[in-house]
Amino acid sequence: MTERRYITVDVFTDQAFGGNPLAVVLDALGLDDALMLSITREFGYSETTFVLPPKDPAHTAHVRIFTPGGELPFAGHPNVGTAFVLATEGNGAPRVLFEEAAGLVPVEILREGGKVVGAELTAPQPLQRLQMVPIALAASCLSLAATEIVTDTHEPVFATVGTPFLLVEVASREVLRRAKPDVAAYAEAKARGIYLYTHDGGNGFDLHARMFAPLGGIGEDPATGSATVTTAALLGDLGPDGERVLRIEQGRDMGRPSTLLTRTIKQGSVVTSAHVGGSCVKMMQGLLHI
Repeated sequence: MTERRYITVDVFTDQAFGGNPLAVVLDALGLDDALMLSITREFGYSETTFVLPPKDPAHTAHVRIFTPGGELPFAGHPNVGTAFVLATEGNGAPRVLFEEAAGLVPVEILREGGKVVGAELTAPQPLQRLQMVPIALAASCLSLAATEIVTDTHEPVFATVGTPFLLVEVASREVLRRAKPDVAAYAEAKARGIYLYTHDGGNGFDLHARMFAPLGGIGEDPATGSATVTTAALLGDLGPDGERVLRIEQGRDMGRPSTLLTRTIKQGSVVTSAHVGGSCVKMMQGLLHI
């Protein structure tokens, strides 16, 4: 039996018990896939990360990301939270570079008054628009009427900057609140995760959002950085050249309010970079006896 240190953080919040909880297992060298999955299920969070030595010494770490349903090639709050943890553990660099299945993920460390307060990642892949989904099927996935899906900007579409999501705009904050996943429709749409959002709602936010992934072992996620940055990249791609900044709320409807900050840069009709970041709060630390 060996001991492995872990730290948990709440990500995309500056308040304890908000945001999206994450467990970060330090020194994960020697843990196999099955054990990583078992540890992830033991924590019970939407995601757990495992920090390994980098394959290239020029990089900071090799990071593997697991949900209770399996491994992901890339995810948002695990990168932000892991970078925050490593920075608070003594990595004084202004940025880290993680090796992941989706590619290299650069993460800037956010500091205020010299104190580490959060992080901002850069998406590892350019935006790819994948297949469209019929409006009626997208509505069924969310237990909504087809008339409650907005298609003025884009129709329901799978897109990715590292991990694919079905992106759906809904008509209002009230519609967003009423939405709930229909597992049979998810299976028909072949949707692992659906990110739904609305411009309605205000309160200092540009978008309000939710993310359901019942087929991936996550009923609802309180803050989904990878889906958020994908949506930001899509909206940036549909807009004019220049920088676009969005402040997005997620998790309010499940009692874990989260604030995600995105930036996209579009030059020559192409989104050249997409970023998402926010604050983090350290919650717990301990030892795994495995």
